[in-house]
Amino acid sequence: MNTHQHSFKTKVSTFVESRMFQYFITAVIILNAISIGLETYAFFKPYQHIFFILDCLFLAIFAVELSLKLSVQKHHFFKNNWNIFDFIIIAGSFILYNTNFVSVLRIFRVLRVLRTITSIPSLRRIVNALFMAIPTISSVLILMMIIFYVYAVIGTMFFSTIAPEYFGNLQLSFLTLFQTFTLESWASGIFRPIFAESAWSWLYFVSFIVITTFIMINLIVGEIVNNAQKISQEIEEETGDLKEDTKEIKELRAEVKELKTLLSTYIKQNETKE
Repeated sequence: MNTHQHSFKTKVSTFVESRMFQYFITAVIILNAISIGLETYAFFKPYQHIFFILDCLFLAIFAVELSLKLSVQKHHFFKNNWNIFDFIIIAGSFILYNTNFVSVLRIFRVLRVLRTITSIPSLRRIVNALFMAIPTISSVLILMMIIFYVYAVIGTMFFSTIAPEYFGNLQLSFLTLFQTFTLESWASGIFRPIFAESAWSWLYFVSFIVITTFIMINLIVGEIVNNAQKISQEIEEETGDLKEDTKEIKELRAEVKELKTLLSTYIKQNETKE
């Protein structure tokens, strides 16, 4: 009985970890995302009952997937943060079904789209790299806030009379600098009218853009890229170790095969002598 259970568990584990099953779950997540998006259009409202049935079907598939993973991995399932993320989304969807918390349920339904990250390894790698970069990004963001504050104070002091709609007070200056930071219509909308009144204002805007948009953002992107490379190297090292182990297993199998051949030859020789 134990052997039969072990064999069944092995088959389930192989099925859950197979590429075909992963591709199927990814396809279901994408279809679920498309159906949620289509529901936002008014001309799909007459077909709401169809979308409700589809949503129930998708949720049932996700529940089966989760159950299979739990049956195979058991307590190890909750040691993986991505598994916990999946569990919260699916469990939350089930708990909130047929309740008055419709708005919260909608949020959980939309969050199911994020399960694409858990099903695609390359996306998980990028997100992991992003989380690894949080300490460095936090330091960069604090530095950016200081720079924003300094430039906001300077802008309010010198440009409040020239352009009160942009630099009338500290709050407006922060909003104006954020628009400048995004490079959205900063030249024609903000800079040129001020430049017509104050010739040195170009130095203020250009220095701010160079420091915040070019230097700071590149620091953040560079840190994320470095972490992504670290994760890739770790995966390559693990893969290399697996390849070495596989090679050693093949060599051991070849040696065992040779030993079997020698033993069978030796036995045959003894039988012939007798």
